Amino acid sequence: MLNKMLSSIGIGAAKVDTQLYQTSYTVGEELAGKIVIKGGKTEQQIDRLYLSLMATYEVEKDDHKYTQKAEIEKYQLSEAFLIQPDEVKEIPFSFQLPFDVPITKGRTRAWIQTGLDIKNAVDPQDQDYIDINPHPLVLEFLQTVNQLGFRLREVECKKASASVRKRFPFVQEFEFKPISGEFRSKLDELEAIFYVSRDEIEVLLQIDRRARGFGIFEALGLDESFVRFTYDKGDLPSLSSRLTNLIRQHS
Repeated sequence: MLNKMLSSIGIGAAKVDTQLYQTSYTVGEELAGKIVIKGGKTEQQIDRLYLSLMATYEVEKDDHKYTQKAEIEKYQLSEAFLIQPDEVKEIPFSFQLPFDVPITKGRTRAWIQTGLDIKNAVDPQDQDYIDINPHPLVLEFLQTVNQLGFRLREVECKKASASVRKRFPFVQEFEFKPISGEFRSKLDELEAIFYVSRDEIEVLLQIDRRARGFGIFEALGLDESFVRFTYDKGDLPSLSSRLTNLIRQHS
């Protein structure tokens, strides 16, 4: 009886440990591992075993930034089962990382959160951080803008309005600064948001022109242009010239 009471507040209760086969992934890759559950001092019923893919994003309010957590995906791995005292269960798992998961660049963090739902007890949890790398087509874009004289200055997940976000309450912005080439004297910066799918990338590009005169255009927001376009693997040979022409049109 005492052991059951202690288990209900987490003392001597079942424990969970997620063991990933690797910790670095590219979006769309399969993530695999196993969950090791060790029974506590008394028999317990596990109502549910689940994994959540989590990520952070920034919220700005009253000139202050706050870090929030977002659940990207949730996976239930088992139905209810009993775990006996000191029993060890190993449950393998695998799932595909979504293509639209944010990459872990800048302050963005991502992790796998494992949880056991135990009735009338403290639910054990485990967190395992992972690195998420860009889609190969996004990497091609980053290399292309670098060749055009831009340097990647910042990558940030930020709370966004419904007009630009999709599944999540945030978007991931890539901010570039022109440091050489023809756009160095024409632009303040270039910002890109990528909407990633398996074989195609949609880009929302914000082109910020360098302010001239008294900054009236800048004050009115007329120094910014927004362009949407898509590209796939077949478009890569012309991506550099396409980007150059788009930026020229709006600079």
